[in-house]
Amino acid sequence: MKGTSYESSAAAAASSAGDAKDRQRGMSYKFQRLREKIRAAITSGELSGKLPGERALANAGWLPFHTFDRQIVQRDVEVVGGLAGADGMCRPTQFNVFVFVNSQLAGTLSPSEMDSRTDGSIGGGIRLADDETIAADFARYTSADPLCCPSGRVTVRYRIDRTASPPVVVPVRIQPTRQ
Repeated sequence: MKGTSYESSAAAAASSAGDAKDRQRGMSYKFQRLREKIRAAITSGELSGKLPGERALANAGWLPFHTFDRQIVQRDVEVVGGLAGADGMCRPTQFNVFVFVNSQLAGTLSPSEMDSRTDGSIGGGIRLADDETIAADFARYTSADPLCCPSGRVTVRYRIDRTASPPVVVPVRIQPTRQ
């Protein structure tokens, strides 16, 4: 993947996550309309002012979003969410958080797509530190937990391995923060 652009890297990520048609099944009407508007924005060039990672995700069929309405960018590192669906309450389904480094996809913060209010989904903040480490909080549910309120959380810390080509996001520590 040496020399791979944002667009082709994100396209590879999208295709590895599954066919877009498969992900569309079960989408709410509101979400289908939103997806149509995003596709129109891509076609019209309206996304040209967005960051490269956001454009790449949109071009690959994901709907880019800022986690907790916050753009996470520092030097050549961009952390951006991409979702493929939403439930009837407009909560994200089939989503992940992508990390782009120096014009290339470096990886995702979760090894698989997540759904809101499920065990292992992003359930807190995402922080990008000056030393290029990333910390992400994930929800941990037990069978007794109501969907609103996971009883536990874990923080996963990642580092960006720039010795790899392309750079890769590597988890380095998992720490329970609430049990």
